[in-house]
Amino acid sequence: MNQTTSIILADDHSLVRDGIRALLESESDLKVIGEASDGIEAIEMVNKNSPDLLIIDIRMPRMTGIEAVEKLNAQNSPVKCIILSMHDSEEYILKSVKAGALGYLLKDTGKTEFIKAIHAVRDGGKYYSGDISNVLVNNLLSSSSKTTETTVKAAPTSNEFDLTNKELQVLELVLSGLTNKQISEKLQNSKRTVETHRFNLMRKMEVKNLIDLSKKAQQFNLV
Repeated sequence: MNQTTSIILADDHSLVRDGIRALLESESDLKVIGEASDGIEAIEMVNKNSPDLLIIDIRMPRMTGIEAVEKLNAQNSPVKCIILSMHDSEEYILKSVKAGALGYLLKDTGKTEFIKAIHAVRDGGKYYSGDISNVLVNNLLSSSSKTTETTVKAAPTSNEFDLTNKELQVLELVLSGLTNKQISEKLQNSKRTVETHRFNLMRKMEVKNLIDLSKKAQQFNLV
């Protein structure tokens, strides 16, 4: 039997909370044990109930979701936080990640991806939907580019991960923000083939998400 994952929901709209609760509790391994209508109440609920996860909206009265996540991380709370928002602006996304959120999902995310994200974060990973990941990767690449303008770039290392030429091509295109469908059209391969190359990249480089893939690719001068 799967172990039940306990969750606190924080959103200032009761109808939104009702919808999310219904979605989550349709899964046998997920249980909502409390609800909050603002950031301060969310912190109190987490401290009182010690849930596994906090799913929290950004814009709420008294204290925002980002501020609540930051405070919980500052007090070394073991709760894992996922931001659920209608905002996909770079500012909100980067602030959420900096505050310590392990996931960021938009409110129009489908049920399948929502549940996948919860399981990923619960199991110790991170999860950002495709568009959100692109924002983070572009920010990382931009920061790296600015750094190398004033420093001498290290000599390229050998291919530490035994990547094929095709996998290196796919890596470059993935990190440029293209979707699997766009990459398949560009390389004139099937989408399934691109997905296989992408899976092999993640396996060989021992990463679980796009952010870690970008960091490791930069570290080993693969892009």
